[in-house]
Amino acid sequence: MNEQFGDSAHSPLLPDDLAAFEVLEFFNIDPEFSVDADFTRIVSEPFEMPTTTDRKPIYEKYGEANFTLKGKEFVLTLFQSHKSREDSVWKNYLFLPYNDLTNGNDTYGGGRFIDVLMPENGTVDIDFNKSYNPYCAYNHKYSCPIPPEENFLEVRVTAGVKAWAEH
Repeated sequence: MNEQFGDSAHSPLLPDDLAAFEVLEFFNIDPEFSVDADFTRIVSEPFEMPTTTDRKPIYEKYGEANFTLKGKEFVLTLFQSHKSREDSVWKNYLFLPYNDLTNGNDTYGGGRFIDVLMPENGTVDIDFNKSYNPYCAYNHKYSCPIPPEENFLEVRVTAGVKAWAEH
């Protein structure tokens, strides 16, 4: 991830931020934040996902993940982007946008995302250590999905990428 952010051809950073960029900060990897969740498939109608701009990408609710984290039970909704279905790299991944108690302090205030491999056997692996910030955390020119209220975790997820100090 740091390599991509330091490369002007692929970085979402603004020019001044790119010039000063050294590394993104991450929480220490913690196995407690990698969970095997029970997965329930949902069949839903396509909808326009709210974003930080007036762009409205088309998604579908794909399923729900039920798991325990820090002694609490949670249910998160996973989504599939219609655009990702067409992409040979991303067609087997689901989108998990979420908020938690670190948002606005240790992590980006608008939530974080995880790309989750589609489940095959009734469980889905969710590794919060792979949480990343949306590009709009680094550059206001990007349009980013807004995590739905149902995907709020009432715990501190101290895993994955931390807040970008420059933005």
